[in-house]
Amino acid sequence: MIRPGTPQDARFLRDMLRHAYYWRPPEELESGVHAMNYVENWGRPGDAAVIALDSGFPVGAAWYRLFKENRRGYGFVDEATPELSIAVVPSRRGHGIGGELMSALLDHARHESYKTISLSVAKDSPAVGLYERYGFAKLDERDGAVTMRAELSDAG
Repeated sequence: MIRPGTPQDARFLRDMLRHAYYWRPPEELESGVHAMNYVENWGRPGDAAVIALDSGFPVGAAWYRLFKENRRGYGFVDEATPELSIAVVPSRRGHGIGGELMSALLDHARHESYKTISLSVAKDSPAVGLYERYGFAKLDERDGAVTMRAELSDAG
């Protein structure tokens, strides 16, 4: 089951952030970006999330957030493009939950009339294939990560 995220999910999103960004060092990279930017003060305008439940327990999340030029995310493209994060608890990976989360969040972004959405992923991550299946294309590579962007159409 997939449900919309709420500000009350901020703690779970922080937990999922650890899974999504485990490959990055805990300190800021040269870019000045810190992973906590993705959940800090969750619930502000431009924030949206979906939560995957299994037997009533949260097992995954996908969320996006708008960033400003002066406080950007790893996959920042511009101030009008939300940046997506996604994570599934290790014990539930490989069961299609990531795809369900991705579909639900991209549908939500389309409903909110966003034209594009971006993300950042380790360049050697198996998730790159998942993102490409959802229309993401590589834009840039640095610090061992790839910035990807997808065009969002009404057709989905």
